Amino acid sequence: QVQLVESGGGLVQPGGSLRLSCAASGFNFRNYGMTWYRQAPGKQRELVATITTSGGSSYYADSVKGRFTISRVNDKNTVYLEMNRLKPEDTAVYYCHALGVNFWGQGTQVTVSS
Repeated sequence: QVQLVESGGGLVQPGGSLRLSCAASGFNFRNYGMTWYRQAPGKQRELVATITTSGGSSYYADSVKGRFTISRVNDKNTVYLEMNRLKPEDTAVYYCHALGVNFWGQGTQVTVSS
């Protein structure tokens, strides 16, 4: 069955960095665009970043552009989100998602606070 296991979240001070990972299984990973979403308390889930099947193109929400980088290693069935210069407003549960696959993992909590 489909599995998406996010990891790498935690508590970090403003200005700090984190690297999130998402290990995928149960589908042909290299055939799917991958995305990272986040959901803050009391807010709707929002798209953070998207990467194409080959990793050759990516898209970022304006709120994270220039600070976050999405990447993938198809041989490892893994997608990453490198987050730099973190802000308190980046606090949320972060989820990875395969475009077109109706499944969500548990997410990983990112808290940015001093």
